[in-house]
Amino acid sequence: MEEILYIVVPCYNEEEVLPETSRRLKEKLEALMAAGAISRESRVLFVNDGSKDRTWQIIEEFHQSCPIFSGVDLTRNRGHQNALLAGLMTAKDRCDMAISMDADLQDDIDAVDAMVEQYHAGCDIVYGVRSSRKKDTFFKRFTAEGFYRLMNAMGAETVFNHADYRLMSKRALEGLAQFREVNLFLRGIVPMIGYRTGTVEYERGERFAGESKYPLKKMLSFAMEGITSLSVKPIRFITGLGFLVFIISILMLIWSIVRWAMGETILGWASLICSVWAIGGLILLSLGVIGEYIGKIYLETKERPRFLIREVLEDEHGKADR
Repeated sequence: MEEILYIVVPCYNEEEVLPETSRRLKEKLEALMAAGAISRESRVLFVNDGSKDRTWQIIEEFHQSCPIFSGVDLTRNRGHQNALLAGLMTAKDRCDMAISMDADLQDDIDAVDAMVEQYHAGCDIVYGVRSSRKKDTFFKRFTAEGFYRLMNAMGAETVFNHADYRLMSKRALEGLAQFREVNLFLRGIVPMIGYRTGTVEYERGERFAGESKYPLKKMLSFAMEGITSLSVKPIRFITGLGFLVFIISILMLIWSIVRWAMGETILGWASLICSVWAIGGLILLSLGVIGEYIGKIYLETKERPRFLIREVLEDEHGKADR
């Protein structure tokens, strides 16, 4: 039996690009349906992440004009990762596999064919990986590659040059649903699920229209979110720094005693400096130890809802599967 594919597309102020995105995605799904690769009940699921423009109205128009389009409207802006999760969790009970991608058409839609092929070959997760960054500026390429290396160095397992363009099977989505983190970083969480994985390389294009939703400031914030939500290494770094500073204070004490024995010291200077270094080291060490526990509590105990859905646009197929 042909299996149902949902393409999940989070949207925030995407009114300029949505008409072209919907046209290309519709053509891709219809081609896959005609080839017998997926079921004719497959859908494109747009997720409106509290957009301030006409994004939701456009999604409603798509749904009314063609049943291949579905929509999820969040009550407010919750950020890209939460909007993506909302779409995946909505699709989970309606599909056999889901592909997540951005609305800006930078992800190569033709890579969907290879992802579906790998799914049929037995892969539960297929990562879309950029084949190169030749089109990026030096600064963009340097910071992006540095981001992935930093994430892995900090203990967050990520796939190099992979963003959020991926295919996940139904059981992989069910596995994802068991991760209850409020601070989401899906690029690090998905590899934790396990199962058989594959990769598909593609050339990332230019944004079709509109403005990037990830300026440098937001990218830095996103990187910090990823590190702190998946790893306690920064806290351990503080602990290590505390030990280092404390050791330096001991060395300073020995050096001061030697200088005093040689008669080359200023009265009161040694005790003041050693005290400052020793107390500073102990404070950092204490913060590191306490922070180790606070970090774990912080990651586990916050249980705010990750998203709230105002409305779901679906056809009879979707309603029957709810």
